[in-house]
Amino acid sequence: TEVLERHNLKVRAIVSTHAHIDHVGGLAKLQRATGAPVIMHPDDLELYLAIPIQAEWLGVAPPEITKVDGFLRDGDELVWGGIEAQVLHTPGHSRGSMSLYLPANSSGADGSGKAPPLIETPRLLAGDTRFAGSIGRTDLWGGSLDEILKSIHQKLLALPEETIVYPGHGPSTRIGEEKQSNPFLRMR
Repeated sequence: TEVLERHNLKVRAIVSTHAHIDHVGGLAKLQRATGAPVIMHPDDLELYLAIPIQAEWLGVAPPEITKVDGFLRDGDELVWGGIEAQVLHTPGHSRGSMSLYLPANSSGADGSGKAPPLIETPRLLAGDTRFAGSIGRTDLWGGSLDEILKSIHQKLLALPEETIVYPGHGPSTRIGEEKQSNPFLRMR
């Protein structure tokens, strides 16, 4: 909340790309601090409600669970501050894994009557579906190697090659770089 206050930001929604404990363990605390609704794909609700089991597997205390206020599905759009993000359902890491694609040329008003581009290079918030040089794990609850490869090949590799990919862990990459060098993408 310190960063939000420093930059005078208001959280309008908390979007979870998937419901593994390392991505949703702080949802209740964040929701309580911001009052923002929690949103995820409906196929991961069961996984989210199983947080106590996930915590037991890891040998940690289970975090508090909060109410999920809404769901996003493939093709939905999120809009904030002149930016549009397209929801891509990318199952495989979990049944409800999603990625958010922000195409280039989303624009915002600058007061001049013109709408300068806010995003000149397309971006992908990939959650744990894609990593630089790798893919998300498929050996956890709801994971499937066939599904994650299908998601990547049919949805993510169809994006422009210059798309910058921000994974849930590790460094960013680009779609074009991954097409050339990611060994997991040669599995199909």
